[in-house]
Order: sequence, then structure tokens, then C-alpha cells
Amino acid sequence: MTFSLVVRDGERFGVAAASSSPAVAARVVHLRPGAGAATSQNITDPRLGTALLERLAAHGDAERALREVTEESADIAYRQLTVLGRTGPGYAYSGSHTLGRHASATADGAVAAGNMLCGEHLPGVLLDAYATATGELEERLLTAMRAAVAAGGEEGPVHSAGLAVVADVGWRVTDLRVDWAEDPVDRLGDLLDVWLPQRDDYVRRGLDPAASPSYGVPGNL
Repeated sequence: MTFSLVVRDGERFGVAAASSSPAVAARVVHLRPGAGAATSQNITDPRLGTALLERLAAHGDAERALREVTEESADIAYRQLTVLGRTGPGYAYSGSHTLGRHASATADGAVAAGNMLCGEHLPGVLLDAYATATGELEERLLTAMRAAVAAGGEEGPVHSAGLAVVADVGWRVTDLRVDWAEDPVDRLGDLLDVWLPQRDDYVRRGLDPAASPSYGVPGNL
């Protein structure tokens, strides 16, 4: 019960996802600095996202990673996977037991997929909206998610959403989630409005604490 978008932007990778189920980003989103990004959705096995990233880290070939994981995993007919490496297009797999209307779409540096969709056009909507969006990577991911919701989204109501971005500093520089709400994508936008102006300061605190800006809160002397 999920639709997702995985993208590459230079050395950064980003994933956005939404679902009628709670806490979608906790299960679906997988990122590894310097290697790539993946999603494991439908009747979700989060271990498969980890396995895809391990293969990417080992040999860097997204198509091969997807083939290896799908060939070696039990119950793969129930899974929907996407994967994107450091170069080339993204790849997607939808098992024969993927729920409801399901589809995927790929491009150079991007892949989108979903299940229990209002229509098979949704992954293409995600890719097209991302390709024409402007702003920071996080803002472009959010624009794509909003476009997908406006185009019909899932068959049922969307209740959770999340987006994450990993950079070459070695961790997720953005990791935002709305785990249950009536309007999770809009709520995610509210969180991003708060987070984005502070994102780079938090990166600086990790890399160079002596030069980092003040927290600006009571007790910070």
C-alpha cells in the first residue's frame, strides 16, 4: 500500500514514500552513502532493502543487485523493490502477488513504483514532477509526492509519508517522517519548512563542532 520515488542528485541520494499504512518510511526507505538507495515495499520485508544496498556497495551494479536479490530471496512474489546506484537508471521489480493496481517507471538517476494505486500512471507522475521541480533535493522530492497525491495517489487514503536524503558526509542529512495523519504529505511539507533552513548547520556540527553555530536555545551559554 505504498508509492515511492528514489533519485540520485550528484553524490546525494533521496527517497520519498507515502502509504495508507502507518510509519511507511521506517520500513520502506533504504539509503547508503556512496552506494545508492532502494525501497522494499508491498508486503514489506525491510531486509531486502538492506540486501540491495549491500550488493550495491560490493559491486555497484544496480541491475545486477536487483537480479541477485530477487533470485535468492524466499517469497519474492510478494515483494515490490526499487534500486538505484551511483550511475545509470533505476530498476524495479514487482512480484506476481503485488497488491492491486501496481506499476513502476524508471529514468536515468531515478525510479518510482507503487501498489494499490488509483492508476498505473502514478509512477510516471512522480518522475515527471520531480524532473520539472526546482529547489533543494528535498523540495523536489516533496513536489513529486504532492503531484502524485493530486493525481489520485492510492486507492485509499494516504496516512503516512517520509523523505530522506543521504550525502557524502556519511549520514542522512535529512530524515523526516509523518507516521500517521489525515494529510501526511502536507504535514511533511510543514516539517521540511522547519528543517531545511537548519540542515546545513547540523551537518557542520557533525563535521566541525568548534566552528558550528549556536543552538540558540535557553541554557546554551
